[in-house]
Amino acid sequence: QVQLMESGGGLVQAGESLRLTCVVSGVIFDRNVMAWYRQAPGRQRDFVAVIPPGGKATYARSVKGRFAISRDNAKNTVYLQMNNLEAEDTAVYYCAARRPYSGVYEWFGQGTQVTVSS
Repeated sequence: QVQLMESGGGLVQAGESLRLTCVVSGVIFDRNVMAWYRQAPGRQRDFVAVIPPGGKATYARSVKGRFAISRDNAKNTVYLQMNNLEAEDTAVYYCAARRPYSGVYEWFGQGTQVTVSS
């Protein structure tokens, strides 16, 4: 059974930082593409960042330069470092995983709430 467990969300003020963590089990982690998505109230789930196995990270334009995705294959863990947070970053953040040959993300976590007060 594949499980993705996010943690690290919370309430912060604008300009502050948070680091989200996602621990993955039930898959061969180092072969999977890992990503973060977010969903704000009343909006669809949006892409935030992705890191392929051994590949280069890619970011949504709205977070580029402020967020950094990384992975530790030895710990089956992916991180999202979020700096200089803005009120517009308020959302539920989801960890996602897919196999390299899959066109869609096959697994999502339950999400962690990030709230940024202005």
